[in-house]
Amino acid sequence: MSAARWVWVGPAVVFVLIEALLSGADTGLWGSPLWRPLAYQYGGFWAGLLHGWQANYPAQPLAMFATYPFLHAGWQHLLGNLVVFGWLGEQIGRSFGAARLAALLAISALGGGACFGLLTTSPRPMVGASGAIMGLVAAWIAGEAHEMARNGQPRARILRMCALRSAAVLALNLAGTWIEAGGLAWETHLGGFVAAALALVTTLRPLRQK
Repeated sequence: MSAARWVWVGPAVVFVLIEALLSGADTGLWGSPLWRPLAYQYGGFWAGLLHGWQANYPAQPLAMFATYPFLHAGWQHLLGNLVVFGWLGEQIGRSFGAARLAALLAISALGGGACFGLLTTSPRPMVGASGAIMGLVAAWIAGEAHEMARNGQPRARILRMCALRSAAVLALNLAGTWIEAGGLAWETHLGGFVAAALALVTTLRPLRQK
């Protein structure tokens, strides 16, 4: 298996193992039903910790930026994320390589957490890999733009494609927020997408040509 593939397969395996462990505890197969709330309490992203809340351990306000993507709200949440994470991770990995894919995922997750912490008013924790996934979406759009530029497409057409796809992403997020009655962490999606977009036009560009 290539190094780039391991960059997304490794986290995906950890996602599944953690959810399996917590789901088993939920149903009494092992452990305690308290495992999931404890995992959220110690590993979820609590915006209040950036605004004076008392942390459970000293490093939690920083550690939660790294831990929240590995927790999910159940199998439905996880499987939906896994499909997109794997599909885009494979494509982006081929053009980025392992190091830049890892950097993209990290930047997107950090951006997603930061935006959630700044914009949300929810007292609930945020979990899930959606911030990193939105970074992959931004990279997918950037990859299409790069390919169009290589093929000599006019700049205006490239910009229009980027604008239309970005608008579609925004519309899907708005629809998801409405359908889930506010349960969708749109702030995380926005932060992951914007952080990745900024990285893609600075340190992570251009895409590697095949």
